[in-house]
Amino acid sequence: MHTLDTIKLAIVGLGYVGLPLAVEFGKKRTVVGFDINSRRIAELQAGEDRTLETSAEELAAARHLSYTTEREALRECNVFIVTVPTPIDEFKRPDLTPLIKASETVGKVLKKGDIVIYESTVYPGCTEEDCVPVLEKFSGLKFNEDFFAGYSPERINPGDKEHRVTTIRKITSGSTPAVADLVDALYNEIVTVGTHKASTIRVAEAAKVIENTQRDVNIALINELAILFNRMGIDTEAVLQAAGSKWNFLPFRPGLVGGHCIGVDPYYLTHKAQSIGYHPEIILAGRRINDGMGAYVVAQLVKAMTRKRIQVDGARVLVLGLTFKENCPDLRNTRVVDIVDELKEYNCSVDVFDPWVDAEEARHEYGITPVAEPEAGAYDAVIVAVAHRQFREMGAAALRALGRSEHVLYDLKYVLPQELADLRL
Repeated sequence: MHTLDTIKLAIVGLGYVGLPLAVEFGKKRTVVGFDINSRRIAELQAGEDRTLETSAEELAAARHLSYTTEREALRECNVFIVTVPTPIDEFKRPDLTPLIKASETVGKVLKKGDIVIYESTVYPGCTEEDCVPVLEKFSGLKFNEDFFAGYSPERINPGDKEHRVTTIRKITSGSTPAVADLVDALYNEIVTVGTHKASTIRVAEAAKVIENTQRDVNIALINELAILFNRMGIDTEAVLQAAGSKWNFLPFRPGLVGGHCIGVDPYYLTHKAQSIGYHPEIILAGRRINDGMGAYVVAQLVKAMTRKRIQVDGARVLVLGLTFKENCPDLRNTRVVDIVDELKEYNCSVDVFDPWVDAEEARHEYGITPVAEPEAGAYDAVIVAVAHRQFREMGAAALRALGRSEHVLYDLKYVLPQELADLRL
């Protein structure tokens, strides 16, 4: 088996997770960064990261990092870290296609003694039950005799400049005790706050998938409370601020739950649970509540428009924000599209404005073409769906100026004080 000194590292997948990891390792050791997206590779070679997770200066500092789309360039490597997406399909089932394809790619260049480490979020057992057989098939090698595996789940928080790869404690694991030690030592080269070495790969997989399941269930509880308090005419934010005066009250807020983790990971766990004959009631109930929030928001908006005698059929509605969270360009699994789709069911004309998104990506992923600028005084309703810095800085007067003389301003993200918005979640 290899030692730290003999490791030749490859990062397979250079998105929100893989690139920051490759950059940090590339400051210290030779790294081959691989991605099947030739446009992505060309941009990185030019010193540009469209995800905005790494700056041009950080890319330049990774002096030992090279980029490629060529599988053969991986053949010189002996440790592979796989950081590809693990999405869900239209039926909310895990889609392992990127993970299996990446495993095929690595399997074709795998050699005796090599180690494959997965960072993609999966259900417990996936690495050894789904990925390892692919590696064996395409390499002709035997697991834990000829090659080994590890699992170290990503903890990237897109748009967060404080919690980075190096400053978030990393879970590590390996398929044998010796491999676990080596994987742990490898990550400790870049993670300044230390690591947590899990006892098995399955424990590490389970730890990752429950991190976001826990957040999902907690947000679902607050969303349900928001629906209840709205019916009672009580301001939810005021309630949460009051309850938050107790030291151990958890500061969750209601809202749309999207993104590559919180809105996806629970389905990986529930899929595995159902496959072994267990029906996870609380997790699925939380998912149902959170997946229904887009429809609830539009229903509230329609009621408010009706009360103001604003005709809903044919109304112009402006949605401010499309990304799944504030101050980042990440569109993955954004639930703002649920609002847009629901508004169209009411025959509304919807403009979406988001200064952070790539318009071509929005068109490709969701069939939505964001407007370059919203039209002043043109809208029957304005929804602040994402709390981007630009929207916070506009203030109530500028946001109101986007609406007609009679309009509804729905502040989903509490960017304004309660009395300055017509609706809050």
